[in-house]
Formats: sequence, C-alpha cells, structure tokens
Amino acid sequence: EVQLVESGGGSVQAGGSLRLSCAASGFTFDEYAIGWVRQAPGKEREGISCISNGDAHYSTYYADFVKGRFTISRDNAKNTVYLQMNSLKPEDTADFYCYADVFVYGVKDKYWGRGTQVTVSS
Repeated sequence: EVQLVESGGGSVQAGGSLRLSCAASGFTFDEYAIGWVRQAPGKEREGISCISNGDAHYSTYYADFVKGRFTISRDNAKNTVYLQMNSLKPEDTADFYCYADVFVYGVKDKYWGRGTQVTVSS
C-alpha cells in the first residue's frame, strides 16, 4: 500500500523556520518524484516545490513565492523528502501536503499524505 506521511508542522513566529518531512512507503521511492503543495483556509491549493527521482543530481522546482526561502531535498535511504522552510511569513500559514504519482499494477495514480499544519504568526 502506497503511503505518504507528513510531519514537522507547527506554530512559529514570522522569520522562523520549520522542516517538514514526507515519509513514504509501499513503492520504490527512488524511482519517483515527490512534490509539496499547500492549501490555506479559504484558498485554492497551490504547488510549492518538487524534486525529481534518482539518486543524485536531482532536479528541483520551486514556486516563485518560496524561492530563496524553501529548500527541498530527499534521502532515499530513509524514503523521505524534506522541505526546509526559512524566513517564514504569515502568508505561509497553510496545510502542507506531499504527493507522488505512482504506478501501481500498471496504473498511474496520484497519492497524497494527510497533511501537516503550519501556522506563522506575525
């Protein structure tokens, strides 16, 4: 069974940092890209970052509003992707989710974690 479990959310003041983790199981982790999205109350879900598959020289993507503040990384030995978030702003307050598009029995589907909440106070 494919599972993604986020952790590391919490409450911080503006300017603070958090590191989110996405622990994966049920698929060959290093063969799949992993992404992060967030959804703030009353707003649409928005993509934040993703990291390519493989075991070195990863490609990464960042939305403009997190460039220079957030860093995505992966540890294939731990089946975990991290999102280091620095210089947090109140507008970063949201539920954060990781996802992966995984082939299971030849069918590709998008799998989501249950999310972790991030609250940034001014």
